[in-house]
Amino acid sequence: MTDTTTTAPAPTPPTRFAIPGRISVPTDVATVWQTATLTEVRRETPRTATFRFAVPSWAGHVPGQHLQLRLTAPDGYTAQRHYSLASAPDDSGHIELTLDHVEGGEVSGWFHTVARPGDTVEVRGPHSGFFAWPGDRPALLVGAGSGVVPLMSMVRHHRALALDVPLRLVVSARSPEDLIYAREYGPETTPVFTRRAPAGTPVRRLHAGHVADLVADAPPGGWEAYVCGSNAFAEHASRLLVAAGQPVDRIRIERFG
Repeated sequence: MTDTTTTAPAPTPPTRFAIPGRISVPTDVATVWQTATLTEVRRETPRTATFRFAVPSWAGHVPGQHLQLRLTAPDGYTAQRHYSLASAPDDSGHIELTLDHVEGGEVSGWFHTVARPGDTVEVRGPHSGFFAWPGDRPALLVGAGSGVVPLMSMVRHHRALALDVPLRLVVSARSPEDLIYAREYGPETTPVFTRRAPAGTPVRRLHAGHVADLVADAPPGGWEAYVCGSNAFAEHASRLLVAAGQPVDRIRIERFG
């Protein structure tokens, strides 16, 4: 689950992170609740799974957008959450969400312990245009933990359309077992492990070296940078990007926690 914001904590000296090129979302579509039927559950990590839904009337989305999900209990109690879309936009009538099993989380707990194919929930959206990437400009993606979810939608979109525009992903995880979508990454991805790493790979926090060369070797026109993760990670990663020379008005941030 992510909580989208429009600004990042200001580095020193204070710097505001702008949100260029907002993408409009048709409100007559995004505000209508639709029935989503769970069709598949795929385990990603010990605490994370991808849930695939059939939503026949889904109008499509732009990679990076999120939706609102409503779960209704038999007694009428409802719970609503916002979740980033993990799937690339296509015409299959399906969407995918990748959810952590949050300790004590009533919605994530239901998904991870109760939900089965055939169960239904309600969704509406897509929402938010500021973090969306339509595939029209070079994209430098930096994420940690489940913050990689909207970024994977961008990677999948890039691959599905065989886009020529450059795309790079730097993703941080505690260990190889905690790396969401580990089977899908290719040469566009640099994994960073903070607790335990494969043999020959250093254990370290995301640092300047992970982004400096990418920013220095930016393609013509420069990168559009997308950062997603916890509050602390988003602040840390955005400051590294600024220090490496990435223009502050070309950094888009989505944070959670």
